Amino acid sequence: MAHDEVVQRYSGLARAALTGETVVDCATDEFGEGRFGTAGYDDTSGLPGGALRASLGCGNPVAVAELRAGETVLDLGSGGGIDVLLSARRVGSHGKAYGLDASPDMIELARRNAAEAGAANVEFLHGTIEDIPLPGRTVDVIISNCVVNLSDDKAAVLSEAFRVLRPGGRLGISDVVTDGDTDPVRRTAAERRVGCEAGALSVPEYRDLLRATGFVGATIALTADHGDGVHSAIVQAAKPAIGPGLEIRPMRDADAEQVLAIYQLGLDTGQASFETTAPSWEAFTANRPANLRHVAVDTETGDVVAWVAASPVSSRPVYAGVVEHSIYVHPGCQAHGIGRSLLAAFIAASEEAGVWTIQSGIFPENAASLSLHQALGFRVVGTRERMGRHHGAWRDVLLIERRSAVAGA
Repeated sequence: MAHDEVVQRYSGLARAALTGETVVDCATDEFGEGRFGTAGYDDTSGLPGGALRASLGCGNPVAVAELRAGETVLDLGSGGGIDVLLSARRVGSHGKAYGLDASPDMIELARRNAAEAGAANVEFLHGTIEDIPLPGRTVDVIISNCVVNLSDDKAAVLSEAFRVLRPGGRLGISDVVTDGDTDPVRRTAAERRVGCEAGALSVPEYRDLLRATGFVGATIALTADHGDGVHSAIVQAAKPAIGPGLEIRPMRDADAEQVLAIYQLGLDTGQASFETTAPSWEAFTANRPANLRHVAVDTETGDVVAWVAASPVSSRPVYAGVVEHSIYVHPGCQAHGIGRSLLAAFIAASEEAGVWTIQSGIFPENAASLSLHQALGFRVVGTRERMGRHHGAWRDVLLIERRSAVAGA
C-alpha cells in the first residue's frame, strides 16, 4: 500500500474515532483474538475513551521500553496517542513524550485526547516516520506500535530512528514480522488480514537491517501468532553508547580519507603494526566486511576520530566465526574513552553477526592497547617471539583473543 493510501486509510479511521466510533484496521475477529488494540495492555485506567477507541497497535511497547523519569520518548506512528500518554506518565513532568503521525486527523484526535487527559508533557508532530521532524540526537527512547510494517521504506525508518536517538538511546517497538517457511501466497493473505499491507520483514531481515543501520543488542521476541508465518513481535535494540559530542555508526565510503589518515598516524608511531604505509581504500575494504566496520565521529564537525574493522581469518567454514580486528584512535583524541566505547560497540555487533572469536596481535610495548583490550575481555594467549623486523629491530607480538559467551556457545 502506497504512503498516501496509508494516510488516507488512517485519516478515515481517525475521523470515525472523533465521532465516538471504535475503529479497527484489520479483520474484526483477528483484532481481538490477535491481541490488537487495547487487548495488548495490562492497565489502561484513566486514559481518555477516545484514545482507547483508536488504539490500533499489536502490543504494548511502553511495557518493554524501560522508560525512566526525565527521559524524552518518541512514538513513531502515534495514532490516537495511547502510547504517548502512557509514556508521558512514565517519564514524568521532567520528561517529554512526542508523538509523530502522517495523518492530520490522527494528530487532531491525539491532541484532543491529550487535552482531556491533562497531559502537559506531550507534543504531537505531523510528519512521516521516514523523515522525522526532530534534530539529531535529541531522543532517549523510540517506541512504535505496529507501524513500521506499514512503511515501504523500512530502511529509512530505522535510519531516522538511529539519527534522532542519543548515543546509548533505546529502540523498543511492537511490530508485525514473518518467521519460518510458509507459502508466500498464504503469508501475504495473512499480512493483509492483520492490516500489514506493505509487507512485513522476516526476523532475519529485521536483524540485518538493524545491524546495517548501526544498532546493537538487537532482540526480536515473537508474541502473538497470526498464522501462516505472521507474528506480532517486540523488537528491541540500542544505539551504541559513547561520550558527549560523539557518535558511533557504521563506516561509510565517504569516511575513506579520514579513516586512512588515522590509520597512517597510527602506523607512524611505530607501535601499531608491522605495516608502515596505509593501504588504498580498495585494499582496505577488500577483505573487511561492511558489517564489521565502525567509526566514532565528532557530532559537531562530522570528523572521524576513531575506527575499528575486522576481517575473516580464513575462508574455511570451520573458521566462519573467527575474525582479526584492528582499532585506531586519532592521536589527538586518545585517553578519552573513545577506544573503549568503540571496541565495546564492535564486540556487540560482531556477536550479532555470529562471530565467536575476535583475535589480534599487539606489540608488547603498546601498553595502552593491551590494557584496553584486557578491560573488555581479551586475554593474551601467547607470544610470537622475534616475529619480524620493524624499523631495523626484531619485534615480538602478543597474540590476544576474546571468546564470546553468546555467539557460538
